[in-house]
Amino acid sequence: MTKADIFEKVSSNLGLSKKESAELVEAVFALIKSTLESGDKLKIAGFGNFEVKQKADRRGRNPQTGETITIEARRILTFKPSQVLKSAINK
Repeated sequence: MTKADIFEKVSSNLGLSKKESAELVEAVFALIKSTLESGDKLKIAGFGNFEVKQKADRRGRNPQTGETITIEARRILTFKPSQVLKSAINK
């Protein structure tokens, strides 16, 4: 499913124009993005939890040359689905 598909579904379900539904969906995505960028957790009841975690530096190896390299620290996004979502998927 693409953003355009989401716009279409929101438009048909809520009776909004495609432009209005696109603005609504974009606003929600912007809010989610800004929340996660700031490092806050995002919990959506009945759907799941999004969390930004910090990964430390670690040693790695270049598979082509066998050379040892350092993989730099970075932030990663994790998602843990709620029990409601898990059960709906596994029906």
